[in-house]
Amino acid sequence: MRKIITTTFITLDGVMQAPGGPEEDRTNNFKWGGWSFHYWDEMMGNVMSDFMQRPFDLLLGRRTYEIFAAHWPFTENDPEVANKFNSTHKYVVSHKPMKLEWQNSSLITGVDELRKLKEENGNELWVHGSRNLIQTLLANNLIDTMHVWTFPVTVGNGKRLFEDGSKARALKLVDSKTSTTGVIISTYEPAGELKVGSFTLDNPTGAELERRKRFAGEGS
Repeated sequence: MRKIITTTFITLDGVMQAPGGPEEDRTNNFKWGGWSFHYWDEMMGNVMSDFMQRPFDLLLGRRTYEIFAAHWPFTENDPEVANKFNSTHKYVVSHKPMKLEWQNSSLITGVDELRKLKEENGNELWVHGSRNLIQTLLANNLIDTMHVWTFPVTVGNGKRLFEDGSKARALKLVDSKTSTTGVIISTYEPAGELKVGSFTLDNPTGAELERRKRFAGEGS
């Protein structure tokens, strides 16, 4: 069985939209595209280089596939990533027909096909960007590992990694690194159901009972 592994760049306020440049994704007039550009250092480059040394296939959403297909076959300033992305197999998840002109690309049209692909023997399936695809993978418990790169910036509105409607779940932190520029690279694995507890007193005070009643009346 293949593992599905995500690598996501996010801001401190959880936005993953257009980290690489202003024209990457202007949906809803997003104006902060390129927010990751000035934070790269040698350590981050080494982490990404280590990723590129591993055997993997790409699993991408339609938008990210189109961004990558318009960039990596033509870039000369990052040959390690370009060579790996260009040569490896690309599985593109889309409900709509699309032209796949990037070499070694195949179309995946739904969750059932995703499950079959994951159940096959083969390389790990690496997801970069692909926010809508990640929502589908999370909803169906198909992610084995999440690499989350948190940059020390906030941008306000934008497409977020965890939107309203995300399932409640527990995650286990299995690795963490910090760059010289303050980027935190955290690696998580699923850890089952979210368990909750309470720090409240065993015998709530009158003030606490009144507070609960007031909040229940306000619907908060």
